[in-house]
Amino acid sequence: MKNNFILGDYGENKATDFLKSLKYKIIDTKYKNCIGEIDIVCFDKKEKTYVFVEVKTRTTNKFGLPREAVDKNKQNKIRLVATEYAKSHKIFNKKMRFDVIEIVDNNITHIKNAF
Repeated sequence: MKNNFILGDYGENKATDFLKSLKYKIIDTKYKNCIGEIDIVCFDKKEKTYVFVEVKTRTTNKFGLPREAVDKNKQNKIRLVATEYAKSHKIFNKKMRFDVIEIVDNNITHIKNAF
C-alpha cells in the first residue's frame, strides 16, 4: 500500500509540473473536504477556465488504462467535491471543466473535458 502512495505522489507531482509547463496556474493540490479529494485545482489562463484534475498513475497498462479507473462513481464524487470547492471559493459563476491526467511509465496523456 505504501508503494501506491509513493506512486500517487510521484504522478501528482509530475502532473503538476506538466500543467505548469502549459502555463496553467496551480491553485491547490490534494484539496480535501468532507466529501472527498481533488488531486489538482488549477486555472487554464488561455481558456480562462478553472480545471479540476484527477491524476491516475500506473507503472504498466497490464490491468487497463489508468483513465478507466475514473468511472461514473468517481466522476460523481469529484463533481460533488468541485461543487463545494466552487461554493466556498466563490467561483460558481466561472467556467470550469474536469480533466484527467494519466501517467503510464513516465508517458503523460492529458484528457481535457474528460467528463
